Amino acid sequence: MAQVGVLCVPLMIFVIIGYGYIKGINVFSVFKDGCSEGVKSVYGIFPSLFALFIAVSVFRASGLVEFISHLLSPVCEFLHFPPELLPFALLRPVSGSGSLALASDIFTSCGTDSFTGRCASVMMASTETTLYVAAVYFGASKTKNIRHSLKCGLLADLFSMIMSIIVCSWYF
Repeated sequence: MAQVGVLCVPLMIFVIIGYGYIKGINVFSVFKDGCSEGVKSVYGIFPSLFALFIAVSVFRASGLVEFISHLLSPVCEFLHFPPELLPFALLRPVSGSGSLALASDIFTSCGTDSFTGRCASVMMASTETTLYVAAVYFGASKTKNIRHSLKCGLLADLFSMIMSIIVCSWYF
């Protein structure tokens, strides 16, 4: 089975080149054109991504996540929302890698089969990095007015987080 994984990518490349040769397409020229379009796309979205990475770094390094979590922990306890999940819930719409690191911390401290660990897993699977996606896609398409999309995305994330807690409390 390991050989299938090793051979999959070279086989795919061979099939694409062979198909292009059979159809009479200059595969190298098409490849170069695709690469130049990709570089143009990266150039267009890089400023948005760079600003987002800096904002996430400042948000995490400043201790603002912990401060907000500490401030909202009584509300979380009242709503039966595990307080350990609050930093994760705050960072998930902003950064996938940051929220993955927090999920790993939750798994280490609470356990993967704990209620909190399962809620973090369900939240990770059912929410989106809304601000990251907005920066990438709207930056690439040069869309300026994103207020309704952003509101809907963040509301969907909030709803998914609430439903994650409810579903996990029903099943676990």
